[in-house]
Amino acid sequence: MSQESPSQAVSIEQQNPVLRRPQLVVVDLDGTMVDSVPDLAYCVDVMRERLDMAPHGEAKVREWVGNGVERLVRRALVGTLNGEPDEELFNAAYPVFLELYRHNFSARSTVYPGVCDGLDFLVAQKFKRGCITNKAEAFTVPLLKDLDLYDYFDLIVSGDSLPKKKPHPLPLLHAAQHFHVAPEDSLLVGDSVSDVRAARAAGFQVVCTSYGYNHGEDIRISQPDAVIDSLAQLSDLIPDRS
Repeated sequence: MSQESPSQAVSIEQQNPVLRRPQLVVVDLDGTMVDSVPDLAYCVDVMRERLDMAPHGEAKVREWVGNGVERLVRRALVGTLNGEPDEELFNAAYPVFLELYRHNFSARSTVYPGVCDGLDFLVAQKFKRGCITNKAEAFTVPLLKDLDLYDYFDLIVSGDSLPKKKPHPLPLLHAAQHFHVAPEDSLLVGDSVSDVRAARAAGFQVVCTSYGYNHGEDIRISQPDAVIDSLAQLSDLIPDRS
């Protein structure tokens, strides 16, 4: 597995001083482990150009990521977080975006600093490990493989793996059932309000990164159990095996 230089030490912000040691840790993908916005923004802007529309740029697209590519395309067409485009326009645009993204899902995406340090800690501590994302499986697995993250996980649940995706608790409960672990003995590491809502509904503990994709809103407002600046800090946050 790939290694990274340890990130600069920073404080951990917590509502609870100590987390219960989980048996299962599931980790979100986009905005938590990987900055995928550069690829998504490229595809959004090329899609819009092909439809004779002006590009938005990466900074704007960064505000819209987090609920799957279909929702991203709809937001990109109307230029706002909420609202719906004309269905005829969406039906013309969506296949264009998907074709672009099939060839551009990892070329510009990068692993955040400290991610492999955090994942190496989870492996060393022998936690059961899963990746739960709203990204479609056709893009999730190749992205994880291209960025050398795939082998860290024993289970991958994508946005189209089950009838419901986050913020619905089903993906988290599915993972707990798969590993025969109680929800209260499980932890989700994510970056958005959708992750917090899914974890609360499922009965998981939840830790969120201070970076990532939360539509421009400070994740602390959603009151996860802890907020970290790097996955490398998981080793400080989770109690060692006694």
